[in-house]
This record gives sequence, C-alpha cells and structure tokens, in this order.
Amino acid sequence: QVQLVESGGGLVQPGGSLRLSCAASGSIFSNYAMGWYRQAPGKQRELVARISSGGLTNYADSVKGRFAISRDNAKNTVYLQMNNLKPDDTAVYYCNARRYSYDSWGQGTQVTVSS
Repeated sequence: QVQLVESGGGLVQPGGSLRLSCAASGSIFSNYAMGWYRQAPGKQRELVARISSGGLTNYADSVKGRFAISRDNAKNTVYLQMNNLKPDDTAVYYCNARRYSYDSWGQGTQVTVSS
C-alpha cells in the first residue's frame, strides 16, 4: 500500500503559478503510475496529468502547455507545476497512485485562482 500527502495549494491570481507536491510512503514509489486529478464544486473529478513508472506523461487538453507533471523517485515525490493559471483551474487537486488494479488517493489540496 502507498500513502499520499499533497501540499502546495493556495490562492493565486490569474496568470500566476503554483507547484503542487505529493509525497508517497509505504511502498516502492517507482513501481507506481502517478497522477493528478481535480474536482471543482458541482463537477466530477477529472484527470489533469499522469506520469507512468517509466516517465511517460499525458495531460488533459485544458492544461496542455501550462502544466507539467514530474516525479523524483529518490524523494518519493510527484510534482505538478502549474503556470498561467486561470479561474477555471480552481478546484481541489488530488494525487493518485496506481498499480494494476490498486488505487490510492491523497486527501486533496485546494487551489483557488482569483483576483
């Protein structure tokens, strides 16, 4: 099993940047595909970005060119660099670890983009 703790959320103005971090513990981090999801009020949780155990990435169309996911296996941490933030990016952001049929979620971190 793997436990996940997100950090780095907050309030930022439109056009600003934030970097989210997700620290993992309890299992071999490098074996897991890692992802960031988000859920805005009244909406379903949606994929933002994923990175495979081998480092392959994919992004939601809405964040391509603005967000970047990366992982540091030595630190058991996955990051989400978010640039040029927009009000529509406002949501709770969740970290996810996946291996075969196993899923683990963090508790979420709030990101609010507002002037």
